[in-house]
Amino acid sequence: MRTQNSIKNTITQFITNIITILFLFIGQTLFIKILGVEYSGLNGLFTNILTVLNLFELGIGSSITYNLYKYIKNKDKETIKSIMYFYKKSYNYIALLILLIGLSITPSIKYIVKDITVDINIYLIYILFLISTVSTYILSYKRNLIIANQKNYIINIIQIIYIIILNILQILILYITKNYYLYLIIKIICILLENIIINIKANKLYPYLLEKNIKPIKKEIKDNIINRVKALIIHKTSGAVTNGTDSILISAFLGITTAGLYTSYEYIIKSVKKLFGNIISTTTSSIGNLLIEKDKEKNYQAFKKIRFLNFWITVFTSTSILLITEPFIKIWLGKDYLLETSVLITLTINYFQTMMRSTYGSFKDAAGIWIEDKYIPLLQLSINLISSIILLKIIGLKGVFIGTILSSLVLWCYSYPKYVYINLFNRKLKDYIKETIKHILLFILIISISFILNKYNNNIIISIIISITIPNIILLLIYRKTEEFKYYKKLILKK
Repeated sequence: MRTQNSIKNTITQFITNIITILFLFIGQTLFIKILGVEYSGLNGLFTNILTVLNLFELGIGSSITYNLYKYIKNKDKETIKSIMYFYKKSYNYIALLILLIGLSITPSIKYIVKDITVDINIYLIYILFLISTVSTYILSYKRNLIIANQKNYIINIIQIIYIIILNILQILILYITKNYYLYLIIKIICILLENIIINIKANKLYPYLLEKNIKPIKKEIKDNIINRVKALIIHKTSGAVTNGTDSILISAFLGITTAGLYTSYEYIIKSVKKLFGNIISTTTSSIGNLLIEKDKEKNYQAFKKIRFLNFWITVFTSTSILLITEPFIKIWLGKDYLLETSVLITLTINYFQTMMRSTYGSFKDAAGIWIEDKYIPLLQLSINLISSIILLKIIGLKGVFIGTILSSLVLWCYSYPKYVYINLFNRKLKDYIKETIKHILLFILIISISFILNKYNNNIIISIIISITIPNIILLLIYRKTEEFKYYKKLILKK
């Protein structure tokens, strides 16, 4: 059942991502052509600012989902009702908190938005972004019960409908009115409608949620959630700031136009990450169900299979990003929207290390490992901010992303080996080092060969062919006799 649900979740997530990416590029193309690169920069900037504000979610969703696994397995409806009611109240408070804090920092927006020339009320735009973020917490808490039950595919199907309707309406508004305010308002309306539909579906799947006789949440469960949230506050803060400050730093130090140019690259990388990254993240609920059995060897074999798939996908997509991004942007927007190739190389390396963290992150989240390394994110955050600002001033734009790469070494060198590899699987540190170095060296080999073969090529079709053939052929030759490859081969032929 775990495998079947994972396959359903992965397939529907893949379809959702394809539709998202299709509309993303159609919408972004029209957005830039109609409104210009500065509006694109504002879009990216405010999105990242609100990413930071989302840290006030405090990890309550992750902590509650982790606590749900056991009670879903035991079919304890009364406890599930209590947890979900606690979840509802928590999200209402969080929505209010984000709104109040978001409003309080409104006056400081003028110091972040640098060198803007378009005639627009940046404060009103920011308020609309803020309302959009707050809307994601209204009536949305029941989706995590569906996910904890390994039925992500239901959420994915609803999201497909949401994405299609939202993007068609936004494209029409842009084309007909050229009004950025209406463009943002329609998103708020669609978010609320999506949450209402998911809420209705959850009530049909789990009608006991509508019962009025809800007991107070048990003290031990509440204490467990609160203790994990305390640790997750630091994790979420670090993650939000690390992922959300790039555009803020670029805008503040290099100007909104440079931020707008970077946004195009960010769209491409986020699209690839969305298309392929969620293949791994959709397994988290199945992993959580697996870890309850506490069979370390069985857990490690599952980890090896997921990491193998993660690595193959990451190497292939990293190569594609490096080889195809520049010719694609030339065709898509024009050569005036290109950044230095060295910036793209840095972004590709950062993408590789971020994507390779997916397997470790899924197991870490499924096991609820947040308290043990709760202070590590603070170190990661400090390294990221300090090194990004220093390197930005020394070597320019790519310094921001090198700072992010350097900060991730804290996870690779400490958290993942100690709390996932050794703790969950009872494996040795030397095996972790050997396996990690092997992946890094193979990545460097494949991407270097592909880059050299493509160096003097100006045809995007040839770049695509190299991206598809070289990494996959090399990986096939190296891994064709491994247990992991045989497992997926058998799974594909069977399904």
